[in-house]
Amino acid sequence: MNKIRVAIVGVGNCTSSLVQGIEYYKNKNAESAIGLMHWKIGGYAPGDIEISAAFDIDKRKVGKDVAEAIFEKPNCTTVFCENVPMTGTIVQMGNLLDGFSEHMQKYDDDETFILSDAKQLNKDEIVKILKDSNSAIVMNYLPVGSEEAVRFYAECALEAGCAFINNMPVFIASDPVWAKKFEDKNLPIIGDDIKAQLGATITHRALMDLFRKRGVQVDRTYQINTGGNTDFLNMLNRSRLASKKISKTESVQSVAAKRLDKKNIHIGPSDYVPWQNDNKVAFIRMEGRMFGDIPMNIEMRLSVEDSPNSAGVAIDSIRCAQVALDKKIGGILHGPSSFFMKHPPVQVTDDVAYKQTEEFIGVIKKST
Repeated sequence: MNKIRVAIVGVGNCTSSLVQGIEYYKNKNAESAIGLMHWKIGGYAPGDIEISAAFDIDKRKVGKDVAEAIFEKPNCTTVFCENVPMTGTIVQMGNLLDGFSEHMQKYDDDETFILSDAKQLNKDEIVKILKDSNSAIVMNYLPVGSEEAVRFYAECALEAGCAFINNMPVFIASDPVWAKKFEDKNLPIIGDDIKAQLGATITHRALMDLFRKRGVQVDRTYQINTGGNTDFLNMLNRSRLASKKISKTESVQSVAAKRLDKKNIHIGPSDYVPWQNDNKVAFIRMEGRMFGDIPMNIEMRLSVEDSPNSAGVAIDSIRCAQVALDKKIGGILHGPSSFFMKHPPVQVTDDVAYKQTEEFIGVIKKST
């Protein structure tokens, strides 16, 4: 089969885990591939993905092969595949816009970005790179709060004729205006805001769904997250968090039996703890009432390596986007968006989203 040509925007920890994972699974098979939701989708295995173009703003990454750039600071995720071969794809200087928060300049260089002095590329230049590299899909990994920058790269994808996967909480797929732009060009879009393989949001949703199914009334809940990567450092600027809080909160609210008042639900990043590096720790508490109106509560602590947790979903979303391209399906991919993302255009339960995704990739027959 043909390779899946993916352009990456943002060569951070998530890209590092994704690129490592592509190589890690190349020499495995369906029986030995631990950690994948699907070994093949539409005939494509993980090793069929190629990084065709990449954009970043850090001087330690710009100008280097992707295989080298993924291990540069401030990336700090776990290295589980050291011998990533050269890809032949050089990281290009992107367009900064609002992709960098000023408060991060106060931190040590190992913790944050060092802005490259290379010329920033304009839209026409980026579109040309996407076309010349035969990129089929643009994968967005920009920092939270990069509202202008995400829309800039979405526009680049449209002009280059690429599918778009929006892993960040800037609303593109869930914005009807943007969704129609991709539909009009018959280009697939999956979004918004990636839902980790087994992270805080999917676990919180599962618990909320369990309470609903077992007839337990949820009175209040919180989810507090800490981490030590640049994502958490970036989110110390609370002004960049508006869409992130909406995305995470709505993802949990959407599976509740009854929507909670604002004062009774708190979901969002809490603090940056440098020594945690890419490890994310989530604290979830739910208080409710069960049979006889008797109160109960549950508390849990979840510790995960954040970026591999994301890559386990990204590797499937890429292949779903390619299947849509092969079948000439454009616009929102509703099943994959609902299953893989926190803020899809249509919120459904994870059971329904899973079934819709399995139907889309042909694992099970579509319901009549």
